[in-house]
Amino acid sequence: MEKLTVYQKPSCSTCRQTLALLREAKAKFVTIDYFATPLSPATLRRLIQKLGIPPRDLLRTKEDTYKKLQLDEKTLSDEDLIKLMVIHPELIQRPIIETDDKAILGRPPESVKSLL
Repeated sequence: MEKLTVYQKPSCSTCRQTLALLREAKAKFVTIDYFATPLSPATLRRLIQKLGIPPRDLLRTKEDTYKKLQLDEKTLSDEDLIKLMVIHPELIQRPIIETDDKAILGRPPESVKSLL
């Protein structure tokens, strides 16, 4: 089994559940708290590409920041959305689990089983 990288927020219950599933499966992984260690635009682009989704699909639409920035009403380029997610990491869906060749969104936590 290849090593996984989990991009997460330690206080997030979904992230904690995903990590518990990985530990239970004895998976090898490292975690990155992307609030403490912000993602670079290049890293975020790479993750989005591996996820196979447009940047807008990675947004957390129920976040106050999403509402304050009126992102549901704005037509922004993919690059603009990536810049906003770098500045406001709370906008990024979590956790994101990355392997060498792909990434998945750990929502629901059980989706991580597809990598095990």
